[in-house]
Amino acid sequence: MLGQFITLEGTEGAGKSTNLMFIKDWLAAKGIDLIVTREPGGTEIGEAIRAVLLNKNYTAMQAETELLLMFAARAQHLKEKILPALEQGKWVVSDRFTDATYAYQGAARGMSFERIAEIENWVQQGFFPNTTFIFDLPIEIGMARVASRGGETDRFEQEKHDFFEKVRSAYLQRASMAPKRYTILDASQPLEQVQKAIVNRLEEMMLAVEKMA
Repeated sequence: MLGQFITLEGTEGAGKSTNLMFIKDWLAAKGIDLIVTREPGGTEIGEAIRAVLLNKNYTAMQAETELLLMFAARAQHLKEKILPALEQGKWVVSDRFTDATYAYQGAARGMSFERIAEIENWVQQGFFPNTTFIFDLPIEIGMARVASRGGETDRFEQEKHDFFEKVRSAYLQRASMAPKRYTILDASQPLEQVQKAIVNRLEEMMLAVEKMA
């Protein structure tokens, strides 16, 4: 792959959306050709699946159904958008990827990590992000941020505190297992500090790519 794949992860209200745009603008200013996308979603089919997954009326959705829908959207996302862009030398920045599945459907919903890994291997064939930013902050702060936005919450945002504690713990655990791929950001810090840490990592990535060229 000529391009680089960056993913952003974290619990609700951690600031992923704001920093996704920051990363996009920063990379573009450096002359890097890139696309920005999200999961679930990113394609026409993926967005249709997203609408089902986030629909707050589908309270009867089984964990197995949720898991399979996530990977169905991801399979389409990879084949239609992510892999072609990377092969063209573009950088891809995505709001969530498979780490979210281990955190939400695995740790929080109780699905077996081994079962998730089986589906991951089938869908992704050993493909992983080059860098994953984890936006970490206390759950109560994130939930307060979501509430302050106003408007309706989706099916995931309506979950309870304990659900998101499990998500947060899973993210941190995964980061500890592969520290070279993950960058943990204290999202409770002022935005300027968070973005300074992001830039440091992006500069490291650019330098590594230049050395490989």
